[in-house]
Amino acid sequence: MTSSSAPVLVTGGTGTLGRAVVRLLAARGDDVRVLSRSGAPGTVRGDLETGEGVEAALDGVRAVLHLATTLRDDTGITQTLVRAADRSGRPRVLYSSIVGIDRIPLAYYAGKRASERIIAESRLRWTVLRTTQFHDFIETLFGVQRLSPIVFAPAFSFQPIAVEEVAQRLVELLDSDAAGMAPDIGGPQTRTARDLARAYLAARGSRRPTLPFRLPGTRFSAFASGANLVPGEPYGRITFEQFLAAHADAAARGSRGTTEA
Repeated sequence: MTSSSAPVLVTGGTGTLGRAVVRLLAARGDDVRVLSRSGAPGTVRGDLETGEGVEAALDGVRAVLHLATTLRDDTGITQTLVRAADRSGRPRVLYSSIVGIDRIPLAYYAGKRASERIIAESRLRWTVLRTTQFHDFIETLFGVQRLSPIVFAPAFSFQPIAVEEVAQRLVELLDSDAAGMAPDIGGPQTRTARDLARAYLAARGSRRPTLPFRLPGTRFSAFASGANLVPGEPYGRITFEQFLAAHADAAARGSRGTTEA
């Protein structure tokens, strides 16, 4: 059995959520290992695609926060991790997933659901946390339309959450040793995509118009039905506007620092 002071391994530790989790763990003094293919400074080498170095990275850890993801199907990297963990002391695995993946017929979501099953059917102790989309995702959804005279928004709602709050919840689950499917969490507000688009534009001083759109098919219908939302008391407290303001402040500080340098 591993000690409570044993290291925690974070896969995807250089990603949006991973960086937030690593910061939290490091700030309170946890021994954190960040898995990366490159083995860059501050990380340990391990390739979830091939399995090379993964068992060594798992040696002696008490838990794994599996936050790595791909642009395709995550089942391969999850299978690699689970098999290596089963041979390396069977640490607990905490997995970050997405609200509605069992109701929204997207190929990427199917891969996330399959990864959940791989973890749940293993011999490891496990916890899965599903969350709504991050504020960062919503910002990107509209940011990629920066050259368009009109900002298009899907005719359904989101309940975005701050990545820092998702990281906090994962650390809470790590400390509580909670097992199985944790309650879903979402952001503080459920808002139409068009409303979020207007907030995004207002934060940038833009007066571009917004236009909602609908698409045929079961995928759009699933989102429109609210399958991506979490009813009840929200976990998150940071609103989309607060997220945008914080990002603007950080960008301004970075710009001043560059100028001063």
